[in-house]
Amino acid sequence: MDRKKERLKEIEALSGETGFWENQDLATKIQKERSFIESAIQKEKTLNGLINDIETALDLNDPSLEDECEKMLQVLKESIKSERFLLMMNGEFDKSNAIIEINGGSGGTEAQDWAEMLLRMYTRWGEKKGFKVEMLDYQPGEVAGIKGASLLVTGDYAFGFLRPEQGVHRLVRISPFDSNARRHTSFASVSVTPEIDDEINIEIDEKDLRIDTYRASGAGGQHVNKTDSAVRLTHIPSGVVVAVQNERSQHKNKATAMKILKAKLYEIEQQKQAEKMEQIKGQRKKIDFGSQIRSYVLQPYQLIKDLRTDYETSSVDAVLDGDIDQFIEAYLVSGIKSGTELKEA
Repeated sequence: MDRKKERLKEIEALSGETGFWENQDLATKIQKERSFIESAIQKEKTLNGLINDIETALDLNDPSLEDECEKMLQVLKESIKSERFLLMMNGEFDKSNAIIEINGGSGGTEAQDWAEMLLRMYTRWGEKKGFKVEMLDYQPGEVAGIKGASLLVTGDYAFGFLRPEQGVHRLVRISPFDSNARRHTSFASVSVTPEIDDEINIEIDEKDLRIDTYRASGAGGQHVNKTDSAVRLTHIPSGVVVAVQNERSQHKNKATAMKILKAKLYEIEQQKQAEKMEQIKGQRKKIDFGSQIRSYVLQPYQLIKDLRTDYETSSVDAVLDGDIDQFIEAYLVSGIKSGTELKEA
């Protein structure tokens, strides 16, 4: 906290210098840092205030204050739990906004419906957390559900919260699309990428890009344009594909798609470096974003289980309505730092 207060003084001095706002990008970044520090200092004051109030009430030894003391103690416990949770998010981009991409696996309509259920789950989660959730791309399925979709989740620590969700999600249920009411297993993949700053230098050769434009589409008439404003970028060397259609301007969609593509290529490069370090260390950890991370069983019983942490719950309706913090916390507490390190069977 002392270092934070010193840094705040430095930022205040910088902000007062002539020409500070001439470099808008740098000024915005510094102001964002200032906001984080001020928030941390205010939280410390609030926690210390609660502690002092509780100690004062206890010193008075007045039975009539017991209920009030219990309430303040509960608030203090919840506040400390929340702060301890945020301290686990110390990755390079954990404070960043997040881009979620959801794609149905093999299985046709059943998998596409499952992908849309996940899209709703993450949208509801973001709204409950107070994040801004914006649809970047939406590809409806032929009968129901979605072939794929992507969301931009804007808010402090959005990527830190969502990075444990990356991987393959498995659903077991009696299919509403099967006239014989048979049980089906469906898969959908979730990819999470941080929205990185423009200052991160990722060189992309125009010759390596295929740029396609098409008419925006969406379920129920959402996100529909009469012009070919949607943009799909394919980075040929890596095979990475990014599609954006939320803006009516093709130029804006292309700019957003380029930003996401740079983030993905940066993440791939980071992953290569991590794998190289693992080989050097001689460790045999499975780092594979394609591995199944969580199983959602709706029939014949109800259970959602994370295969990395063994955390499970039978409250399937609540989870599918966005109550996924319990899984995120279990993952972060478990100390798994990257990938989808599955326990050996």
